[in-house]
This record gives sequence, C-alpha cells and structure tokens, in this order.
Amino acid sequence: MNVRGGSGAGPRDEAGGVRCQSCIYFYITHDRSFPYGCRAMGFKSRVIPSREVLLSSGMECQMFSKKEGSSP
Repeated sequence: MNVRGGSGAGPRDEAGGVRCQSCIYFYITHDRSFPYGCRAMGFKSRVIPSREVLLSSGMECQMFSKKEGSSP
C-alpha cells in the first residue's frame, strides 16, 4: 500500500499512546471480531490500532496523520 508516512507524534490517549480517533487512517469496521481498523497499515484489530502496533513492534505508530479540524 502506497501511503504517505505521518508524523508519528499525534495526540495522546489516557494510556499515553497515540490517539487513533484523531487520525485520518482510523476507522470503525463494524466487524464484531475486529472492530477497529487502520487504513495506513491495512489491518483490523480487536484493540485500538496504535496499541496493536505498540504491542507488536515495541514502537509507537509512525503513520499518524491528524484529521482536519480534530481537537487535541
């Protein structure tokens, strides 16, 4: 997938991770088994994508790109 890389330094959630809800690539899948998705990385997950990335790679999400008009 050819996606422009983001800043990787987006707004933080209460656990200190990147807040996916403020990212242009985050979406709700409506799949009960995998309710959250990331278009930039091309996957669905049971947990918020930034958390899945951190658990899988040990690094914070590098694809975060803030939505226009999104509050911090």
